[in-house]
Amino acid sequence: MARRQTRTRAPAGRRLLGVDVGGTFTDFLYWDGVALQLHKRLSTPDDPGRAILEGLAEQGWRPGEVVHGSTVSTNRLLTRSGARCALITTRGFRDTLLIGRQARPELYALHPVRPDPLIPDARRFEVDERVAADGSVLRALDEAEVSAALDRVERSGATALAICLLFSFVNPTHEQRIASLARERGLAVSVSHEVLPEHREYERMSTTVANAYVAPAMTRYLSGLEAGLRATDATTRLRVMRSNGGSMGAAEAGRDAVRTVLSGPAGGVVGARAAAEASGIGQVISFDMGGTSTDVSLCPGRLLERSDLQVGGLPIRTPAVDVHTMGAGGGSIATLDAGGALRVGPESAGADPGPAAYGRGNAPTLTDAHVVLGRLRPDRFLGGTMRLDVDAAERAVATLAGTFQGSLRRTAQAIIEVGNANMARALRVISVERGFDPADFTLVAFGGAGPLHACDLAVELGIPTVLIPATPGVLSAAGMLRAPVVKDAEQGMVLRVEPDAPGRDATLESTFKRLEEEARAGMRQDGYARSRIERSADLRYAGQSHELTVPLRSTSRAAIRGALAKSHTARFGYAYPDRPLEVVVARVKAIAPGASYAGSIATALQGDIAGEQRATVVWERPRRTQVLDRAGLKGPIAGPAILTQLDSTILVPPGWRARPHDSGNLIIRQEA
Repeated sequence: MARRQTRTRAPAGRRLLGVDVGGTFTDFLYWDGVALQLHKRLSTPDDPGRAILEGLAEQGWRPGEVVHGSTVSTNRLLTRSGARCALITTRGFRDTLLIGRQARPELYALHPVRPDPLIPDARRFEVDERVAADGSVLRALDEAEVSAALDRVERSGATALAICLLFSFVNPTHEQRIASLARERGLAVSVSHEVLPEHREYERMSTTVANAYVAPAMTRYLSGLEAGLRATDATTRLRVMRSNGGSMGAAEAGRDAVRTVLSGPAGGVVGARAAAEASGIGQVISFDMGGTSTDVSLCPGRLLERSDLQVGGLPIRTPAVDVHTMGAGGGSIATLDAGGALRVGPESAGADPGPAAYGRGNAPTLTDAHVVLGRLRPDRFLGGTMRLDVDAAERAVATLAGTFQGSLRRTAQAIIEVGNANMARALRVISVERGFDPADFTLVAFGGAGPLHACDLAVELGIPTVLIPATPGVLSAAGMLRAPVVKDAEQGMVLRVEPDAPGRDATLESTFKRLEEEARAGMRQDGYARSRIERSADLRYAGQSHELTVPLRSTSRAAIRGALAKSHTARFGYAYPDRPLEVVVARVKAIAPGASYAGSIATALQGDIAGEQRATVVWERPRRTQVLDRAGLKGPIAGPAILTQLDSTILVPPGWRARPHDSGNLIIRQEA
């Protein structure tokens, strides 16, 4: 496929590649220290790494460093195709995975269905040991019993082992010994005090089990990808995007695979925030619509993080950018339900067979609806490297036209409206339902399909401004290049701070210093000699069962109380200044900067297409619409207009005006 080159200043000799593997397309952004080039190609779902290596071969690129957003761990959890795992835990706790929190996923369901645990009853084993909450050993570990348990693990056919003992995050010696004996037998081992050294037994066990389940596949995948990359350039170093918006080395990503479950979406949010900052915009809602899914995130001047995730109905506790994901993308399939109502998604045509317009599928999708309405120019899709089949799109949409009096146009418009309604709900979840007014934010729309829907959604939510980044179709890959290198370290504890206690807390300070050294050592091991440190802690008032993660610049008790009061008031509207508080987790991040560009990125292909007029359905009726290459846009343009570029298509509806910004981004606002 074609590529494009744009000029920007950069340190000479650095050859960097950001690559995001999506359900439909694999996106590339390559920087050789002088020029930026982008590329898109269809993904290879059977082996995601093949699309990466084939894309490099097509372009002749030789990257020295690759930053990769991976969906391997996510897909293994969603499809239940991970390793055959066993669990060893403290006697009496083998059913923790099954019991959970006894929460009903659907409160009013008469017959609620919960997903089965990743490890069945027959492969959950116990050892008779016990550590108290203060770390003291109540019952010593019997190695003969451990050996017998490992024999049963091997007889069960398990190749991976999760180890999660009671209070091991305070005293890990028993877990360390079991792990050592298990590794001697060749088992792939995940240990809870390494995966999640925090309180809450169920979440710690569930996260450790999930890591054991996906880590072997992730390790194999990254090892194969590294071998393929080094075959093209022996100096290539591979980094993997973390769920929290940073990146880590490939070895760590294989070992701590559970930290990559939101790898791709995190790159998009980082890229969206960077694009907005380049245009002088602080508060944004990121809207990433690809071929398979839509990811939305609220950024009120900063990236928001969360640690309580649900992936395929499984609770996973790991630092992650606060992203809400739904099954809506260009490949989302339109169907009629049993009552005759139109549904769009969550099923997707994916990369294979893809939308009918791609020439292999036959199910009607959102992409096909846009083709029928004339919003996608068949000869300019992906810069003209992939021609769309208009007849196939019309045949697919026609299968639903009977419900709409046989009108292809009305059917296609209905498909888009239903898709928009689904995505608008997701945007309300992260804004209105959390007390934020969408009108105070700018909608940053990206992904291959996002710029086609952005203005419709802005109208629905009352958002006055839309920003389209310079490279919307590969913005997640761009965000991965910009993402800092991050090493997390955390330690669970129960530390009480009284309302009037003076001075610093020596226990917390010593814990932070130990975690800082651990994090810096990890960075040095990955080749990053210098890093800055960020401290935070999970705090709660005495008697609360929930906590807030609060940045801490000081370990003075007064500063800790003030930090919790400020965060608690911002979140809930009040604080308890006279109540004791508890520190339950100390957290440290070591951060080294990612790539930064010293100039703006030009926006589009070197186009050979002059502006033209064509009939396009925009907002329910056909209109004469300007169609031009985004590269040719030198000043403001009023809608209706369609702007094409290699990686995306932008729709400017009537009543909106698009203006190029000096940053290379496109600002679209409603006219007064």
